[in-house]
Amino acid sequence: MKTKQLTKAVVAAGFVLGGIVPVSAQNQKESVSAKADWYPSSYGASDEIGAANLLTSDVVLQAMKLVKLGKTLPLAVPIDKNLPAFRHRSFNLYNIQPGEQAGNTTGPNKFTFNDELVNGWTGVGTQLNGIGHIGINNVYYNGNKAADFVTVEGVKKLGIEKVPPMVTRGVVLDMTAHYGKAIVPGDTEFTIADIQAVLKKQGITLRKGDVVLFNTGWLELIGKDNKQFLEVEPGIGMDAAKWLADQQIVAFGGDTWASEIYPNPTGEEFPVNQFMLAKRGIYNLELIDSRPLVRDKIWQFLFVLGQPLYIGSTQVNVNPIAIY
Repeated sequence: MKTKQLTKAVVAAGFVLGGIVPVSAQNQKESVSAKADWYPSSYGASDEIGAANLLTSDVVLQAMKLVKLGKTLPLAVPIDKNLPAFRHRSFNLYNIQPGEQAGNTTGPNKFTFNDELVNGWTGVGTQLNGIGHIGINNVYYNGNKAADFVTVEGVKKLGIEKVPPMVTRGVVLDMTAHYGKAIVPGDTEFTIADIQAVLKKQGITLRKGDVVLFNTGWLELIGKDNKQFLEVEPGIGMDAAKWLADQQIVAFGGDTWASEIYPNPTGEEFPVNQFMLAKRGIYNLELIDSRPLVRDKIWQFLFVLGQPLYIGSTQVNVNPIAIY
């Protein structure tokens, strides 16, 4: 199939890097140029980084004051072919030894090496979902229309390579203690009151530029009940999402795969992600392993993330670091 034909086929099917966007025939006919109350962005009509604009030097300096012991902790989960992932996604790694078949070596010093080839989706495992990842009727953050910037070889705007390093305060909210459950039930929607109660209990007040992470115990299901892990999950609803956004956070997420209650009681498909990413430019961090932080009651810490700069991607595997 020729490149142009392939591009048309992919776009028509509703595929966007890292995810699938259902596109009905009716929606395709509808105009996406109608006025909306969520764009242009408050950061400017040409802005491509959304809430990352909040990551000022003052925010960084304040967050650095949280480091008292000099301890570091990775927040990612290991990835292999068995890790459960969203719908169509998969991950396979192959070890290749080019030119070394039959025990061959190179040079008088018998040089050998291992290389790895990955065939997988960037949305498997712990990941940063950029603001170009989720749209509303093919319109994305700051009113960018898919037809204008989405190609089969990546997005021409809102790419993950545009996102600056995230160095800020990380906050983990232990919902397992709040509900008194080692694993929060999958149909649990976190309300504003729930979040405020946990913040009060942990002695935290949210501030501009924070990364807010929820600990639900959901990672305990991996390898034990992968079916349940993917079919449902606890998380914030729309009211809580709006409240969090109004606190001027830069990212939200936690130990689940979508960072919102799923399925949504309204029947809508990932409305919280639509609101946070497309409307407010707030990033999503999925499958964050906060269990060691919770065990040691480390509720706030220096959050550091420098993601791979895959040009044109809207999401990418990451390993954020907590320093405290």
